[in-house]
Amino acid sequence: MTTRRLTAAEALGSARETRALLVARRALRETGRIFHEQFPGARAVVVADEQTLPLAALAVAESLRSAGIACVPMFVFRDPALYAEFRFVRELEASLKNHDAIPVAVGSGTINDLAKLASHRAGRPSYLCVATAASMDGYTAFGASITHDGAKQTFNCPAPRAVVADLDVIRRAPVEMTASGYADLLAKVTAGADWILADALGAEPIDPRAWAIVQGGLRDALADPAGARAGQESAIAPLVEGLMLGGFAMQWSKSSRPASGAEHQFSHLWDMEHHTHQGSAPSHGFKVGIATLAVTAFYEKILAQPLESLDVARCVAAWPGPDATAARTRSLFAGNEFIATAFAETTAKQISPSDLESQLHLVRAGWPALRDRLRAQLIPLDEMKQRLRAVGAPTEPEEIGITRERLRASFLRAQHIRRRFTVLDFALRTRTFEPALDALFGPSAAP
Repeated sequence: MTTRRLTAAEALGSARETRALLVARRALRETGRIFHEQFPGARAVVVADEQTLPLAALAVAESLRSAGIACVPMFVFRDPALYAEFRFVRELEASLKNHDAIPVAVGSGTINDLAKLASHRAGRPSYLCVATAASMDGYTAFGASITHDGAKQTFNCPAPRAVVADLDVIRRAPVEMTASGYADLLAKVTAGADWILADALGAEPIDPRAWAIVQGGLRDALADPAGARAGQESAIAPLVEGLMLGGFAMQWSKSSRPASGAEHQFSHLWDMEHHTHQGSAPSHGFKVGIATLAVTAFYEKILAQPLESLDVARCVAAWPGPDATAARTRSLFAGNEFIATAFAETTAKQISPSDLESQLHLVRAGWPALRDRLRAQLIPLDEMKQRLRAVGAPTEPEEIGITRERLRASFLRAQHIRRRFTVLDFALRTRTFEPALDALFGPSAAP
């Protein structure tokens, strides 16, 4: 698929909520001006934690004061175990309900998601985000990814009205945060492949605008992982822009479909399982990066299959009905606190044998062309690993505390926790799921 690269201004024009984006050196000093332009006459409240307070929040507060913006006292999260969990949303929401000030969130993923949802719940028209690291694509995304009732959930809430990204601050962020953001952006490669599959089978058509926003400049944004690791502006600036554009695409479509596929389902699953390694949860980008490698390897096995001669009748005859699917879901998630989520998401994408038959005929008739499209979209596994090594991200599951056995089991479990159509669903419907896993991990020891 030929895709024209959109400029940041063109992509911003497609955003439904964000109206201003500044990615530049010394951008912190412009925060007050941008706040005044976007929220004329409003008061501000800076939201930070103990790490971002000296890093950028004090400078942001000074910029607001210099621009004549009235500010209420800062809200600073003090919990050293702060993460995107609903109890912290409630904490900030309760504080916001004591005044009418517009939040200015200073931080990366956690602070942004907490402020995004708390602002919405407190009745604010929007908020301003000051990004302090190129660590993920959620700054400009519609919705906030928050853990609630044991499950990682995406809550509907508007993206920030404006985003300020100071390259001087972001270049000095810990290298693992930049590596995490790079891995999150690299995941758009496999996410795009999943959308190609969904489009080809009639499960979810590609939105050309959203596709162009994410995929048009993706290869350029990913071009220099070693430079990004070194904090070189020439590599950091396009990386930041690429991450922001992913959020604009999600705003445009009001869905994470343009930027999220099977690889994110692995990450969400591990979040819901409360996975930790060496005492803390690995970053979102590191989990997504390992999952992106796993999904890429899985794709390579699927693409080696001669599906132009697929036995459609055999696949349809073996397709489990609702009762069998429910039994499998119950067995996979017995004792898990998010079993209700697994049931709901699995049920939402259950299809009838007749619909499956129609899909599989499409696969068989169009496989050579579809395979070529997917190969053109994907990056070979070895190159994926080289890029992640160059930026300083993990490349083996054990580096984030995931064993090979658990990684294999995650393929099927991840398929159950989101209704989105991905390569995992494709493989189950074409009966290539277990053969692909056997090729990657060896025959299963399960009975």
